[in-house]
Amino acid sequence: MTRMSASEAFVETLVAQGVTHVFGIVGSAYMDALDLFEPAGIRFVSVAHEQGAGHMADGYARATGRPGVCIAQNGPGITNFVTAVAAAYWAHSPVVVITPETGSNTQGLGGFQETEQLPFFEKITKYQVHCSNQARIPELLGRCFDYALLERGPTQFNIPRDLFYGEFDAHIPVPIRVERPAGGPNSLEDAVRLLSEAEFPVILSGGGVVMSGGVDDVVRLAEHLDAPVVNTYLHNDSFPRSHRLWTGPIGYQGSKAAMKLLAQADVVLALGTRLGPFGTLPQHGIDYWPKTARLIQVDMNPRKLGLVKQAAVGICGDARAAAVEILKRLETGNRALAAHANRERRLEEIAGQKAAWEAELDRWGQADGAPIAPRRALRGLEKALPGNAMVTTDIGNICSVSNSYLRFEAPNSFFAAMSFGNCGYAFPTAIGAKVARPDRPAFAYVGDGAWGMSLQETLTCVRENIPATAVVFNNGQWGAEKKNQIDYYADRYIGTNLANPSFAAVAQAMGARGIRVEHPDAIGDAVRAAAQSDVATVIEVMVTQELGDPFRRDALRKPVRLLDKYKAYSVP
Repeated sequence: MTRMSASEAFVETLVAQGVTHVFGIVGSAYMDALDLFEPAGIRFVSVAHEQGAGHMADGYARATGRPGVCIAQNGPGITNFVTAVAAAYWAHSPVVVITPETGSNTQGLGGFQETEQLPFFEKITKYQVHCSNQARIPELLGRCFDYALLERGPTQFNIPRDLFYGEFDAHIPVPIRVERPAGGPNSLEDAVRLLSEAEFPVILSGGGVVMSGGVDDVVRLAEHLDAPVVNTYLHNDSFPRSHRLWTGPIGYQGSKAAMKLLAQADVVLALGTRLGPFGTLPQHGIDYWPKTARLIQVDMNPRKLGLVKQAAVGICGDARAAAVEILKRLETGNRALAAHANRERRLEEIAGQKAAWEAELDRWGQADGAPIAPRRALRGLEKALPGNAMVTTDIGNICSVSNSYLRFEAPNSFFAAMSFGNCGYAFPTAIGAKVARPDRPAFAYVGDGAWGMSLQETLTCVRENIPATAVVFNNGQWGAEKKNQIDYYADRYIGTNLANPSFAAVAQAMGARGIRVEHPDAIGDAVRAAAQSDVATVIEVMVTQELGDPFRRDALRKPVRLLDKYKAYSVP
């Protein structure tokens, strides 16, 4: 026990948890603690908007596996966190959200910047706590960090602003770290039995594989089975692209090779994935989920087992630990594998499907000229990106089509908006990833509509010397929604056309580097220049208004108009 001020206890707890960066906007509610950040070795990254701070904390967490931290002024500063926290929740990112609150002596009186700050985050956090006693600051704040990692998601530490003052005898807790189990012995043995009998096993490698550090272990398991490996939707970094068994991602605009191979499976081993409904929808006209295959699903959360797809075997365990244990059991006693009897035919099928998909991508939408065809731009970016690049993607038509082209060698390289699907996600997340890993280039793919929600963070990059790169696809439209108006509303464009400035010129006015790309041959040079730059770069890619398929064909129906005044307005 050491006598210290409340602010010192708060900061010492951050230090004990290994915090080196905090993202936010300065506010009087926590300024006494903020004043101690620098001598404690904590860098405060001052952002343009609190939502950006939340996304940066998310990117930091996903790039490192350590908690990202964000903080803001009570009231409106905290409500601006909501969208970012929801995105982190669905990405299973360990983000600690620190929410200073109105002073404890005036709560309920309707004072300046007062609101109830716990209800906003109730459904999008793994744990919330309100600190009402100064002496409990280290205990409760430390618990937020522990639970963010243990349960893989955001946690909230809410504290009245007056509790940063005063002093007490403090004990700073040591972080809790636990060993994650492989699963129950019976379920593991059932899984091994099914895999031993499988003639065409397929492995789905999900986000849990990346989070557990298990990619290399999944490689070894796949090699033992000689089974094709499919990346789950928006987890394109969960298996190395250069491996002979890699087949690419499923989901919207994913790999046809992966889908056609998955459709042939008699046993599917799903590691570290909840198999979300959007990530397993039919695509490219392929209803690829194997209807008669037996599913082995591995997830740390027992509530996710069999939730979306019926599982023959559910393993409540860590993806990496389960992969290690399954391989160990398969190797014990030289267990015979049915899959080895037809190994050569399966490997030929894998190679053939991958080659056919690559050949199709080399043809699909690769027209020359200016503006640039979206798929030509995405193929060019894929070929030009540095091998160690981290890529974040926003929601939107072109960004979502990039799922066909984003492939990675190493984990912790791809951070998408996941199933929350919010605009304005990619660029601040890339900034957070770059802060976490300054040795790796960070690129954000952003549509021109979403760019309007995040371009202000260019100022953050300039002010804080963070050389992240935004690739902005400028086609003058909200493409994903315009596609719905094309398909369902007879080309009546309401709210989907945009009048954009030169985003490259805006970036230059902010003090960043701006590069305008109008021909596909210039994409490679722009990417290389950005990767080597010591200042933030905005690559404005001028693309055509060509659109990919809508996100979900089941999301809308042809309109029905019953009133006479609207009948002529309906679609035949």
